Formats: sequence, structure tokens, C-alpha cells
Amino acid sequence: MAEHIQNPPATSAKKLNVTAIAIWVVVLAVLGLSGYGLMKTNASRPEAGETAPGFTMNFFNGYEWEGQDAVALADLQGKPVVVNFWASWCVECRLEADLLEQAWQQYKDQGVVFVGIAYSDVEPNAKEYLREFSVTYPNAPDLGTSISDDYEITGVPETFFIDRNGVIQHVQIGPVNASMMNSIMAKIMTQ
Repeated sequence: MAEHIQNPPATSAKKLNVTAIAIWVVVLAVLGLSGYGLMKTNASRPEAGETAPGFTMNFFNGYEWEGQDAVALADLQGKPVVVNFWASWCVECRLEADLLEQAWQQYKDQGVVFVGIAYSDVEPNAKEYLREFSVTYPNAPDLGTSISDDYEITGVPETFFIDRNGVIQHVQIGPVNASMMNSIMAKIMTQ
């Protein structure tokens, strides 16, 4: 009596093909994400001497500035601009909050515009922070971190000092201080 060798069921072959396809999909996804990460790593953050990336900020609910509830950086062309990235949970941001408001009060009548971008914060906490420090210059949440991604910030606080031509004159990583503020303000107002 001859033994018959049976072929494996067709379903086993189908399972093998599905498994192989799934493995290839995972491998390609990992390679794609790695490539995207490398591109982002090689993307340079805007530095002094470069044009500031454009953005539009939609102010916190219930806030407006000069009758508007949003402003674009392009709308501020011709004015020196100070862009401060902050968060209510940031200890170092609290060190500079009063100084930034004082500088805004000192320079706003000279055409300088200060804007605050709340990074990875929740609106109630951010609004409480603004009330606590009596901040009156325009502030907005960075929904989806799109603005901070364009500026490639490494943390908060970070402040970008932009001249009236839209060129970054100084990037301050960490809190600003009074002497540095006065020196940089003089520079962006004369450019």
C-alpha cells in the first residue's frame, strides 16, 4: 500500500502570503518614518539673518487685538516684531513674563509688536497665566504646534526678534533679561 503525501491546505499558503505582505508593509512604514525623521533633523531652524517663517495666529477665545481676533506675520510687515513662545507650565517663562509685558508697554507706541505663542498648553491654564502676569500683548494657542514646528523651537521659552523687513535679528533660547532686551530692541528698531 503506497502512502500518499498530502499537499498542505490552500489556506496555509494564503496565510503565509498575508503575513509576508504585512511584514513588508511594516518594514516600508518604518523606513518611511525614518526617512521623514531624517529630513526633519536636517531641516534648519530659522536663525539670525534669515527671513522669519510666516504664520497666522488666532487669538484665544474672547481675545482680540486692534479689533481683530487673528493676525498674520505678513500683516505686520514694516514693523519690528517680537515672537515669544511660552507655556503656563514653564517655570522659566514665569521669569520673563513681567519683563516682556514691560517691554511691550515701553515699545508699542514706537511701532514694535509683541506676540505670544502658547506652546502645548491648554486654554484655561494659558488664559490664567496671561491674567496672572497682566499680559496685554496679543497671544494665541499654537494649535497642533504648527507655528512652533515652523520655527523649530527646542523648548520654551524661546523668543525671536524680527526686524521691520521680516528678518530675524536674534533668537533667544531661554528667558530674556532686561539688558539683552534693550540691546536687541535697539537693533530691530533701526534695521
